[in-house]
Amino acid sequence: MVRIFMAPILVVVLLTEFKFERWFFFNREELAVIIFILASVTDLLDGWLARRRNQITTLGQLLDPIADKLLVASVLISLVGMQLAPAWVVVVIVGREFSVTGMRMIAALHSVVIPAGTLGKWKMVTQVVAVCLIIWGNQKDWHVAQESGEALLYLVAFISVVSMAEYFYKFSSKVDLFGE
Repeated sequence: MVRIFMAPILVVVLLTEFKFERWFFFNREELAVIIFILASVTDLLDGWLARRRNQITTLGQLLDPIADKLLVASVLISLVGMQLAPAWVVVVIVGREFSVTGMRMIAALHSVVIPAGTLGKWKMVTQVVAVCLIIWGNQKDWHVAQESGEALLYLVAFISVVSMAEYFYKFSSKVDLFGE
């Protein structure tokens, strides 16, 4: 739930020009990176606590992927709006997110669970680093960080395509879409 509420706050921070330079002692980019990192850490913490306490719930299984997709899509679309990320790269990444979610929903209808793969986890870590660098680099004299983040975002797009193909392979081997 925290990630779902943090996504629109992050969008407001990224897309709103403030008349003052600092907000709670942070500039806009610093605040956005802090919010994004906190939201990303809640994903790790939530999964770890649920597994450790054996408290995996239906609501959690439903909301966790939605919160992930909402956070990722909202920040990446905001970066396009700020002209900090190429739209086509964001479409590839967000398209992968929706495609995998769709396959997961279909698999669930067939009582099949397809766990996240290693590539998907690497994609998420690389994506968090890329987004943080791009946002952080939007400050004066931080162009190297921004360019590094953009280069990583291209890597995220590549990993997204490969991991989606891997996920589709697992999906198609477990779910017979054309059978009875």
